[in-house]
Amino acid sequence: MIAWLRRRLWRAALADPDFLFLLDDPPEDEAVSLDCETTGLDPWVDEIVAIAAVPVIGNRIAASRRFEAVVKPERMPEAGSIKVHGLRRRDVARGRPMAEVLPELLRFIGPRPLVGYYIDFDVRMIDRYALHQIGARLPNRRIEVSSLYYDRKYGKAPPGTTVDLRFASIRRELGIPDLGQHDAFADALMAAMMWVKLRDLAARGQWLKRDGRREATAAPLGA
Repeated sequence: MIAWLRRRLWRAALADPDFLFLLDDPPEDEAVSLDCETTGLDPWVDEIVAIAAVPVIGNRIAASRRFEAVVKPERMPEAGSIKVHGLRRRDVARGRPMAEVLPELLRFIGPRPLVGYYIDFDVRMIDRYALHQIGARLPNRRIEVSSLYYDRKYGKAPPGTTVDLRFASIRRELGIPDLGQHDAFADALMAAMMWVKLRDLAARGQWLKRDGRREATAAPLGA
């Protein structure tokens, strides 16, 4: 009932009926791993400068079919964000405006679930543009790899156990190769690998080992 109401409200908010396909049933056992590089961490102030999406079909990552775009923001990135993602002002100046990129991205994603590391942030960044262009936020289901990792490693841990959800820590634990963080395609591809590995562990009922420390800690966003 709640899902039906949400779909109805989303349909009513949608300003462009060409994007009603986002409410279709997703293809069986398909998802899209998504990552954005941005000028900062405030979805309502900062802007996207690069975006990548990688299809995952069953346990196969279709990296050759990826979507990738450099985005020209309204305001050029400052030195702090350039140090993170390496995209200089002249790099993004050659990109395309998000108004042009977004429709292509939405058609690429379709109604498929979105996979990622702190995926809520990436979706909030896209929603800023989607609200302006199509009148509605992305309705796609989200799959958070750090949450799945937590379940496999810390789900049965006693209170006070050290929790490390840093991207690099998850990558190393799962045996994912280091492709270089803070590159949109590399991050999307590594997140896809994490999801495939975590799905396999869950399907086989296997848990990740943890150490015996009992200090409650959490990782900062994107660490």
